Amino acid sequence: MSKKRPEPFELLQALDELCREHSFDLPKLGEQVASWSGVVFKLHGERYIAPLNEVAEILDIPTMSAVPGAKTWVLGIANVRGTLLPIMDLQGFLYNRPNRSRTQRLLVIQQGDFLSSIVVDEVIGLQHFEDFERSQELPEIDVEVGPYIEDGFSRGDQVWPVFKLSILAEDLDFLQVAI
Repeated sequence: MSKKRPEPFELLQALDELCREHSFDLPKLGEQVASWSGVVFKLHGERYIAPLNEVAEILDIPTMSAVPGAKTWVLGIANVRGTLLPIMDLQGFLYNRPNRSRTQRLLVIQQGDFLSSIVVDEVIGLQHFEDFERSQELPEIDVEVGPYIEDGFSRGDQVWPVFKLSILAEDLDFLQVAI
């Protein structure tokens, strides 16, 4: 007597059953905590954090050309990979005192059609926070920076004020670069 050969589908079902018997359970998703990330930078000796989704890029200061008839805090314009990028001195804009150091970097802001960059004293890196660390209680903030700060994050004894680049990009004083 010959044995009936199993159909291919029956073989697949048997293989599936064996795999399920010897497999491990997938890890269960635990409670997900909402998180927030930002770029930490220094300006005028103070540390701020810009929302990561508002920073298009971080660059070294490129070679630039001066812009005639522009305010003193407009450092120039640079060709960055074929795109003309305006370069603004944030400390010069806010405090009317330019600052030059080797650690300065550019934070590139791109909001829709708006493209610009700001020079900051130093970029420290990324910082990640959980939503429960958000805080409305902030340390004393310079009046010049105040309009760009909405809230911050608190961890231990450190408070990280959030500098909203989107507010800066809509500031009429910042947009008016001609003398």
